[in-house]
Order: sequence, then structure tokens, then C-alpha cells
Amino acid sequence: MLKKRIIPCLDIQDGRAVKGINFLNIRDAGDPVELAKRYADEGADELVFLDITATVENRKTWAALVTQIASVINIPFTVGGGINTLDDARALILAGADKISINSSAVKNPALIGEISAEFGNQCVVVAIDAKKIALDWFVFVHGGKTATGLEVVSWAKRVEELGAGEILLTSMNNDGTKNGFALELTEAVCHAVNIPVIASGGAGTMAHFSDVFSQTASSAALAASIFHFSEISIPELKTYLKTKNIAIR
Repeated sequence: MLKKRIIPCLDIQDGRAVKGINFLNIRDAGDPVELAKRYADEGADELVFLDITATVENRKTWAALVTQIASVINIPFTVGGGINTLDDARALILAGADKISINSSAVKNPALIGEISAEFGNQCVVVAIDAKKIALDWFVFVHGGKTATGLEVVSWAKRVEELGAGEILLTSMNNDGTKNGFALELTEAVCHAVNIPVIASGGAGTMAHFSDVFSQTASSAALAASIFHFSEISIPELKTYLKTKNIAIR
């Protein structure tokens, strides 16, 4: 059985780490380089960096900041935001990213998934899916959660796997920042539909929420931001807790 991963996420805006609730009410969370180093030192399994306004502002990801962060960590590093072409992906990998996360551009140009996968291997391609529940169904949103696509989440997850994605970063917009727990039914539905790793994201507020997502879904990793940024839970204590719940953790 593969061991589960704990992944802090740095949402970046104007060169700073930030955090919101339901993708709104953004507040400052600190210096991303300092946070990244802290997480690597504390035993995070990976780190995700998402430039959350790059697509909306129609610009590239902060490559210089990616290089700074890569220089102070020794764990796998996923970078997303404003990646629209193979050259964009290449530039970020050269800057120090181990994996590339695409979201809006994957919906706009699905062929990009296969292009990056063919060039760097599917293990480098993470497709981020921002999911919002409307009535009884979950739909894909893009442009930082601002634009509806009409795509149903599970169908889109299956398609990105077929196109060459090596991993899915699944964020529930409804749960994001609420600290009420992960979207378990949605997460399990996506895990059940695909054969690639799924990272659960959105809603972590307690250590029990991590236990729930690992015991009640087949997610291979859980991602969180504010509880780590504001030192509400430390990564070492979270891993110790999960081991007491007999969850195989790295």
C-alpha cells in the first residue's frame, strides 16, 4: 500500500503567500520562501505553489520566485498558474519545478496535457480541478474559480487521465477555507473513476479531517494551507496523529 502524503500549498498573489475562503476574502499568510523552507524542514512530503492570479491577469508565473523556493527545499515541488504552452512548462521546470499543475489551460486546450506529458513524462503533469457543487452535481470552474465551464467533475477527471495527466489536484470550492473537512463523497467519486493519484484539497481544519479523507477515500495525498501557514497544526504532530490511526504515512 502506498503511503499517504501531506502537502502544504502556497497560494501566491503579488509575490506573497495568501489564503481565502471559498476562493474569496484573500488575506496575507507570509513570505513564501520562508514558509517553503519551514515546511521542508518539518517533513512535508511535497510542496505546491499556485500563482492564483496569473491566469486572470493574463501573465506568466513568477519564475524567479519559483527558483528562490526551489533553492531552499529538498522535496518534490509542483508549480501552477498561468501555464498556457509547453514553453511555459519548460521554463518553470528549468526554474526548479518538479511537476507542472495546469487548470484553466487544460480546459481551454486539452492537448496541452499530452504535450507536457510527452515532453517530461506524465509524472510531471498535475491537472488541478476546482470543483463547485451546484444543486446535486459537481462542476469544473476555471480562472481562479470565477468561470463556470459546464464540465462535470468526474467526467473531466477521466478525460484528463486519458489525455496524459499523471495526477489530479482536486479542490472543493464549497469546502475551501471553511475548515469543516474535505469533500469526502466528491473525492471518493473521483478516486474511484481514475487510476492516477488524487490529491484532496479544500476544507482541512483538524487532524481528524486528514484521518477522515485517508480512511474514507482512496486519495493518495491531502493538501492544506491556512492550518499550516498560521501554525494551527504542525506537520510533525499531524503525521504522529495519523500513525496512531494506523494510516500509512511517509
